[in-house]
Amino acid sequence: MWNTLQLAFFRFAAGGKIPPQWFEPKLPLECERAAKTGHLTLEVVSHCWNYSHFLVYQLSSLMLFPPKQLDVTMTVFYNAEDTQTVKLLAFFGKQQIPGVTWNWQPILKQELFRRSIGRNRAALATKADWVWFTDCDLMFRERCLDSLAECLQGRRDVLLFPSEEHTTGLLAEDNAMLSAVNKGPRVLDIDISSFTTRKITKATGPLQIAHGDVCRAIGYCRSIPLYQQPVQKFAKCHEDRAFRWLLRSQGVPISVPGVYRIRHIVKGRYNGSDTQSNFRTWVRVWQSRWRDWRQGENA
Repeated sequence: MWNTLQLAFFRFAAGGKIPPQWFEPKLPLECERAAKTGHLTLEVVSHCWNYSHFLVYQLSSLMLFPPKQLDVTMTVFYNAEDTQTVKLLAFFGKQQIPGVTWNWQPILKQELFRRSIGRNRAALATKADWVWFTDCDLMFRERCLDSLAECLQGRRDVLLFPSEEHTTGLLAEDNAMLSAVNKGPRVLDIDISSFTTRKITKATGPLQIAHGDVCRAIGYCRSIPLYQQPVQKFAKCHEDRAFRWLLRSQGVPISVPGVYRIRHIVKGRYNGSDTQSNFRTWVRVWQSRWRDWRQGENA
C-alpha cells in the first residue's frame, strides 16, 4: 500500500506540480558540465530479460555499423536465469569491434526487474562523455552513432533525444524477424522495408541521452528510494518520466539518422495468467493504435 502511494505521488510530482530540486538539489549547472569536443566516448545502457530475440539485433547493429567518430561501451544488465541471453552475450563477447567495448553486467533478478536500478549503477560509474539509456529492442544503424558524435560536439545539454525513429508495427512472437534467433546466436541484419518513421517530442525511456557529468553527479533517480527498490516482477517504467523531471528537461531534439526500433505485441518480461497476458496485449495494441493515430500514421 505504501509503495502504491509513493508511486502515485512521484507520478504526480513528475508532472511538474512539485519542484524537482526538493528531491534532487545536486544537478550540475550548465557551466559545470564539460563541453567535450573531438573523439568522444558514449556508454549505451540496455537491459534484457527474455528479450534475446531483440537484443541480438541491437548488438548486431554495432557490428554491422561500427562507429568511427566515437568510442562506445555497450553495457547490458541481465540475469543468469535467462539462459538465451547468457548464450547470446557469450557469443558477442568474443566478437572484436574497433571502437566498441562489451560490458556485460549480471544482476539479481529482482534488481533487473526495476530498470532504474541498473541505470543508476551505470550512471554513477560511467566514465563516458555521454550516456544513452535505451531498451534492447532499439538498433543503431547506418550513420547513427557517427552522426550522434557530430551532434554532441561542444554541447552541455543535460538531456538530448533523436528527433525521429523508425519502427515496425506491433509484431507477433511468431514473426520471422523475431524467430530468427532460434537458430542460435549469430550476427543478424534486419529487413527495414517495413519500418515507418515516427516523430519524437521528448526523451522517452529508450531515447534518453544524458550528459556524463550529470549522470556521475545524480545517477538515475538515485534520490527516489522507491525507484531503487528490487521487485518480484517487472515494474512499469514510470521512472523514465521522473528522470526528466529531476533533470528539469523533456530533452532537446537532435537530428540522428539510423535509429530503428522493433515494436512487439507480447511483453516477454511480464509474468501472469493467460487472462492477464491477453488483457495486456489488448491494451498494448490499442495504445499503439492511439499513438499512431495521433502521429498521423495508419496503424
